[in-house]
Amino acid sequence: MSIPSPTPDARVLITGASSGIGAALAESFARRGHSLILVARREDRLHTLAARLRADHVVDADVLACDLADGAARAQLLTRLETVELAAVGLNAGFATYGSVLELDPAREREQVVLNAVAVHDLALALLPSMVARGRGGVLITGSTAGNQPSPNNATYAATKAFANTLAESLHGELAGTGVTCTLLAPGPVRTEFASVSDLGAIEHRLPGIAWVTAERAAEAAVRGLVTGRRRVVPGPIAKLQGFGGMHTPRSILNPVLRRVYGDLR
Repeated sequence: MSIPSPTPDARVLITGASSGIGAALAESFARRGHSLILVARREDRLHTLAARLRADHVVDADVLACDLADGAARAQLLTRLETVELAAVGLNAGFATYGSVLELDPAREREQVVLNAVAVHDLALALLPSMVARGRGGVLITGSTAGNQPSPNNATYAATKAFANTLAESLHGELAGTGVTCTLLAPGPVRTEFASVSDLGAIEHRLPGIAWVTAERAAEAAVRGLVTGRRRVVPGPIAKLQGFGGMHTPRSILNPVLRRVYGDLR
């Protein structure tokens, strides 16, 4: 089934909600009447977003500031969520690094694995049982077309998104018949603060405008896909082409091409 209709008691949880796709997901759910729990590190931004959503859509919007890369902070967040009825969960928080793993900060690479993969897995394992017990709900996992292909000089990000992609699509199959659904959002380039956070500002000057979609377009496509029980959402024709090419082009061709592309972006 699709995610349940909005009720006064149920919430939609969005991680990485302080900007970009996460903030746009919050807007898309609020527009449909869902009250929210907004999670990210930047508490001031969450409060600003929550105030706007309350005013614009007459929904409740709770703020839970949390660094999801911190295991203790994740555990505290999950404890606070134990008694909350969740209509849907958007596992969206993440970041990327670019460059040779021989040159990048190992601590930052490990943090990326924790946030992009371990935290997604932890939250899914913790939050799914109660949704399945109620027989309703939805999980949206933000992966990437990068997870469909080898990406030299973008190795950790591609590996974590391969995990997210596979986890989401596997859960979609595993949850069939439970009343709970799981949808993968696998975007290509999206115009957000993500580029500056990932030290990839140069990419905006390298890719043509047609390659990009807005965060709002990606989020709206994702929510529509979750509501209708779709397995995979890839917003935009270029992302669809990139995803298809990443899955079906021989690695012997992709590796040298993408090594040059991502190497030039450093």
